[in-house]
Amino acid sequence: MPESPLHAPILEWYAAHQRDLPWRRPDASPWSVLVSELMLQQTPVARVLPAHEAWMERWPTPADLAAEPTGEAVRMWGRLGYPRRALRLHAAAVAILERHAGEVPTDHAALLALPGVGEYTAAAVASFAFGQRHAVMDTNVRRVLARAMSGVALPGSSVTAAERRVAVSLLPDEDHVAATWAVAVMELGALVCTATSPRCGECPVRDRCGWVAAGSPAYDGPARRTQAWDGTDRQCRGRLMAVLREASGPVHLSSLEAVWPGTEQRERCLAGLLADGLAVQVGPETYALP
Repeated sequence: MPESPLHAPILEWYAAHQRDLPWRRPDASPWSVLVSELMLQQTPVARVLPAHEAWMERWPTPADLAAEPTGEAVRMWGRLGYPRRALRLHAAAVAILERHAGEVPTDHAALLALPGVGEYTAAAVASFAFGQRHAVMDTNVRRVLARAMSGVALPGSSVTAAERRVAVSLLPDEDHVAATWAVAVMELGALVCTATSPRCGECPVRDRCGWVAAGSPAYDGPARRTQAWDGTDRQCRGRLMAVLREASGPVHLSSLEAVWPGTEQRERCLAGLLADGLAVQVGPETYALP
């Protein structure tokens, strides 16, 4: 496979500008990488850093987490949002202990078979923890490649087969270089080739970018959905979860009523938390973490 003209400038830029993140350090364990990838889904790095540090201090190995009740993972998740990720991490820890003697598996297929681990996460852990050659396609990577290779402002809402072919075609041949390439493109998207107000003047491949060459045309695809917060079920669930997390034992329904007075919405959200396994009913009117 011929070397891409994008390789050298992006790899050199990354060597000079990469952030010092605990899950990227040479001594980071594969478990640290897996925890970071679950935490970073839909959550900024700044919010993940303290949560990741606290998590790894309490549960430095999958076996440490697997020995705890599921509710402790949910409690420790705190305000990161999307707390079902805590359930997935706990389930993954149990599976790693039962299937892989407590060691995060190196094989991509084995990673993909873990609870809560999808294609992106499996590729990311295989690449970043074990130095393997995989196309790692998060939002940042997809945006960089869409602009540089396709000349469009933003990629579509989901990964296409054509996108994946482009990403695979750009992978350097050597495994360790491909793994560095994956994180370098991701970092470029996070720090320079951002979704809004990209700093094209600082981009190492500005002179090779199809989007810049086309005059940086505005995004003209389907309207991109933005997530509301105030008054939504997500906000209601968050308030209810906060009460359960902060309690040392079961809480009475009245404590939940106090943080969300809208009866119909509160009951719907509480039922959702019970169905998702994020809460359990322990008495006629008392609830707790699982």
